[in-house]
Amino acid sequence: MGNTAPGFDLTCELGVATAATQIEGGDADTIWHRWAATGAAKDGSGPDVAADHWRRVDADADLMASLGIRHYRLGLEWARVEPEQGRFDAAALRHYRRELSALRDRGIAPLVTLHHFNDPGWLSEEGGFLTADALPRFTAYTERVVTELGDLVDEWITVNEPNVFAYNGYSLGIWPPGRRSTRDMLRVATGLARAHSEGYRRIHALQPRARVGVAQHLRVFDPLHRGNPLDRAAARSTEYLFQGALTRAMCRGRFLAPFVQPKGIRPGTYYDFLGINYYSRGVVSGPNERTASRVAVNDLGWEIYPAGLVEVARRYSELYPGPIYITENGTADAADSFRSRFLYDHLKAVADSGLPIERYYHWTFTDNWEWAEGHTARFGLVDLDVATQRRTVRESGRFYADVIAHRGVTPDAHARWVAPQRYRTNG
Repeated sequence: MGNTAPGFDLTCELGVATAATQIEGGDADTIWHRWAATGAAKDGSGPDVAADHWRRVDADADLMASLGIRHYRLGLEWARVEPEQGRFDAAALRHYRRELSALRDRGIAPLVTLHHFNDPGWLSEEGGFLTADALPRFTAYTERVVTELGDLVDEWITVNEPNVFAYNGYSLGIWPPGRRSTRDMLRVATGLARAHSEGYRRIHALQPRARVGVAQHLRVFDPLHRGNPLDRAAARSTEYLFQGALTRAMCRGRFLAPFVQPKGIRPGTYYDFLGINYYSRGVVSGPNERTASRVAVNDLGWEIYPAGLVEVARRYSELYPGPIYITENGTADAADSFRSRFLYDHLKAVADSGLPIERYYHWTFTDNWEWAEGHTARFGLVDLDVATQRRTVRESGRFYADVIAHRGVTPDAHARWVAPQRYRTNG
């Protein structure tokens, strides 16, 4: 089978990705639990139910194994591990050991995220990553987790999408803690970059052979009018401010304007793989970013732009050479009417890229609690009935299992799952 449509081969390994807050359920004291308790999510729901994964670890691992999944990106809930500052919960750590062991017993390799959009409640009361105290707090948490779980984990992500966490929570104010301050946004982003740099060093001190990286949200920013020099300049500026400068800080320890170089962080190399979370493209005119017109979109109105995955991977791998992990890529599609086509188009772009992409993690395994969207946005290969917690593998999940089994897309799989599907456009 060659790399011509409709079939193609893949050299990268395929997996799925989740986040602790979005699937575990239970009563953890986090900024998101507190925020959701005010009814701020789109549907009024909270992460206290989510996918009830905390009680269903073995069943979910069995379901993953039945689909042939061999790589799983999961998160730890800092507030469970350290419910009070300085007090680490032995039962929570035993639970995560059991989960990691269950995965390994089924031949599933874990990639563990330490901070995924969520601070413990006690840290938020201190000011979160606006304060200098957040760095030693995160470092102590990292050291304890790696000491307790490092024999079961070879790969770590310190921080997930620090740009999105800082921007949504501290500039736009649409996520907790709901602040609207560019200054605070820059301080939080700097704090998370420092946490990554120090976490990288500490993990390697404890586990010299571990692979450690950051999962950075990278988007394509194109000028609305390519012939307009002002739009082109605005697109470049938006790209730099949203992701370029912060990625340099995370990967190289170099903090360029508008950031300020923190004391104690020396330029160097702070990544063992380039982790890319890619979802969409925006078009820019002046200070405004929007979705292009007459393009394919998902349930959230995000443009479906497969070429962008390779575009950002190529651009950033030139700046930060080494292995590339696509740590998140997926789409909101409650009807499962175009997810198989989405997967095909993005995986085909990966297969044709020639880039050293070693891993691709689909976001997400099962429907989850999707932050401010609550349960209204459905990204899962597995449908979740929130009321009953019943899991049902979608047709896109069966397609993904087939791709894993054949290490690529066969013509038969294309005919069965991809060819019947069409994207919808935004007019």
